[in-house]
Amino acid sequence: MTDLAFQNLLSPMVLFFALGLLAAFARSDLSVPEAIAKLLALYLLLSIGFRGGAEVAHHGLTVQLVATVGAGILLSFVIPFIAFALLRKTTSLNATDAAAVAGHYGSISAVTFVAVTGVLVQLSITYDGYLVAVAAAMETPAIFAALLIARRMTAPTDSGANGDFIREIAFNGSIVILLGAFGIGAITGQSGMKILKPFILDMFPGFLCLFLLDMGLVAGRGLKQGWRYISVPVAAFAIIMPLIGGALAAALAILIGLSVGSTAVLITLAASASYIAVPAAMRLALPAANPAIALTLSLGITFPFNLLIGIPLYIAVAGRIAH
Repeated sequence: MTDLAFQNLLSPMVLFFALGLLAAFARSDLSVPEAIAKLLALYLLLSIGFRGGAEVAHHGLTVQLVATVGAGILLSFVIPFIAFALLRKTTSLNATDAAAVAGHYGSISAVTFVAVTGVLVQLSITYDGYLVAVAAAMETPAIFAALLIARRMTAPTDSGANGDFIREIAFNGSIVILLGAFGIGAITGQSGMKILKPFILDMFPGFLCLFLLDMGLVAGRGLKQGWRYISVPVAAFAIIMPLIGGALAAALAILIGLSVGSTAVLITLAASASYIAVPAAMRLALPAANPAIALTLSLGITFPFNLLIGIPLYIAVAGRIAH
């Protein structure tokens, strides 16, 4: 595990993320234009989605695929309830803020998903392409779980707001491009992959490095601005909760019989925390929640933890428990 962690720390992706962090803490004027950052995110999700669809077309629909998607949905729905109970037990966060934070930790980080798949490719560890569908399926159940938790203590919103909320989730850009590219990859299969290989595969590492540079800048600046809302117990939650989610995913991966690579991806998904899709949904569904708390935890603490320490740990654990 030490060798794997050291290898990951010295990978170009992690080093570019660290460069972004250092630049933010040093108050450098280095920045990635917002339009470019959005284009990079779009490219990364398109690439992963298309590759996943092409892999499913190659291997076909299996019982294991259905079981893994079901496991992902279950994890996404259950983890917020565990996270909420832990926050209420160990911190002074109010119910609304705790519910919003819990929703972030039940959902997934697409960038963390991109990072773990990049590390696996670098280590020549294969994983099942249908994990893309699992990642997409894990985006939304956590949001509904957070609302169920919050609405036990707050008045429900009107039906019009509910309709806007459901539409916001269903047509969230990251889900649309991920599932859309997955579908196109499944339709075109290996012939489509052959046509797009220079764009989908060869350019991927470079774009990932540039994107993680931007994420380092965003995370560093978020940490500087959001620390005043974070107590020690709340900060500790941002490291403990990923380990709990990852342990649950590891148990399900054993039951399903996933490979080493697929087990590592499922653990990483369950250990990640959303900072794109869920914040947008929470603004509409729980406007009383303080977004700085959840964003500082998910982007400022959990994301760097997973990138620097978590991913090597999850891959090492997968190597021990999977076949």
